[in-house]
Amino acid sequence: MPEPMAASLGALLDRVAQQAPQREALVDLPSGARLTYAQFRQEAEDLARGLLALGLEPGQHLALWSPNRPEWLIAWFAAAKAGLVLTSVDMGASSQQLAYVLGQSRARCLILAPGLAGDEYLATLRQVCPELVLPAEGALNCEALPDLRQVVVMEGAESPPAGALSWAGLKRLGQGISPAQVRARQEALDSQAAATLLYTSGTTGAPKGVLSSHQGLLGTSAFGASNQLLSPSDRLCLSVPLCHMFGCVCVALAGIMAGATLVLPWRAADAQATLEAVAREKCSALYGPPTSFIAMMELPQYRTLEHGSLRTGIMAGAQCPIEVMRRVVEEMGVTYILNGYGQTEASSWIAQTRPHDPLEIRVSTVGRAIDGVELKIIDPATGQALGPGQVGEICARGYNMLGYYQMPAATHAALDPDGWLHTGDLGSLDQEGYLRISGRLKEVIRRGGQIIFPAAVEEVLFTHPAINNAQVFGVDHDELGEEVACWIRLEKGASLNAGAVRAFLIGKVPESHVPAYYKFVEGFPMTPVGKIQKFRLKEMFAQERGASGA
Repeated sequence: MPEPMAASLGALLDRVAQQAPQREALVDLPSGARLTYAQFRQEAEDLARGLLALGLEPGQHLALWSPNRPEWLIAWFAAAKAGLVLTSVDMGASSQQLAYVLGQSRARCLILAPGLAGDEYLATLRQVCPELVLPAEGALNCEALPDLRQVVVMEGAESPPAGALSWAGLKRLGQGISPAQVRARQEALDSQAAATLLYTSGTTGAPKGVLSSHQGLLGTSAFGASNQLLSPSDRLCLSVPLCHMFGCVCVALAGIMAGATLVLPWRAADAQATLEAVAREKCSALYGPPTSFIAMMELPQYRTLEHGSLRTGIMAGAQCPIEVMRRVVEEMGVTYILNGYGQTEASSWIAQTRPHDPLEIRVSTVGRAIDGVELKIIDPATGQALGPGQVGEICARGYNMLGYYQMPAATHAALDPDGWLHTGDLGSLDQEGYLRISGRLKEVIRRGGQIIFPAAVEEVLFTHPAINNAQVFGVDHDELGEEVACWIRLEKGASLNAGAVRAFLIGKVPESHVPAYYKFVEGFPMTPVGKIQKFRLKEMFAQERGASGA
């Protein structure tokens, strides 16, 4: 494995490409494209020359809107080489979400794919900028987005905007810029300079733009690569969206750090395509929330497709039932599957289990602090540090964000003067330093003076053989302040009613924790990376109660 740290993302790619130029870097199964590290680096440098030719200055923001394609990673490293800050748009963004991210980030240039299946991204962009025309001098005129000056469209568009640059056109434009100019721009970068402006997943409300430094992203990725025991012979199935921290940093950047091969199985999340990619490309690592592993194991092809090459990976982003983890280890063969906890605000990982931790530890905890990060638990009301086993707010210090972009009050609330990130998550540390998550501070249920952690009830519900998933949340109540509600997804073919669930909980949790409301559902509202949006459950509950007149 190469040296773990580099001065910048661009310098990292240069080093890996120099050490193993002919090793496969990117394998894109939808298109059949295969790039070596030498080709990957050259593509990134050629695109960086084009970005310099556009007149983009160090520190300016480049927006990227694309499904998982090689161009996503090429554009990211091109931006890094050019000293630009990459801001990513969610691959399923609506016109309102697109306008928010482009406007809030003050992006100067947008590189976008035509769409997932056709030109729908371009159609959405036209909804935001109906007057989308690029005059001869190349400056975009969009009243809704005054900072946006250029649009670059990846290959495959049927009807690109008039005057918009193509991907190939941007590279041609860059022929007037020498490679030495790109090297000078890259070498002038401070490792503490911002590399990404990524938006939070929106599990508890409106997304915030998080500025992360080159050093922060490289530091967490170095640990992630080392802890997964990644080597140049590994082939990582990139089975999560690149547009979020999990995909681009936790998986892709860690893989590049190790000089491994990244396999892109799909444009939009597809459990069957993921499983087929593992079999076809002999992938050794697999990633995702528990829901994605469950979806793969429910496929008819699961028993017939070969997945014996799997060795490691990470299951994160949601609570994991022990039976799911056990099946992934024993059936799928992901012997060293890890669990972890992180936030975009922490440049990804805060804690991870270790490969040789017992299975029970890998399920019941999210591991110990990663190298270079400190952890503490505080009383959210007083700020006082709490002892082992006591539940409070999780705080981390190490590779934290530079701040929320254009949100000084939110930054001040999240980062204290001593450099501690106040995560807004609740948990406890045991004597050995293993972290257990109790839930979001905003999701704690306050019922008639009782404090209820939803995870404490969910953990019990997960042990019921008929329950596939359960989400516990608080809903408004006139007398108690809040009451406990529970939405349940059953295993296929299983049958259960509210009375049976309530009877199952009696004696296993305090009486105050037993939900008053139950609903059986087929699924839950989720973020693109598989995190369940509990605030949406509360909203949906209120809407349904209002509609029924209850």
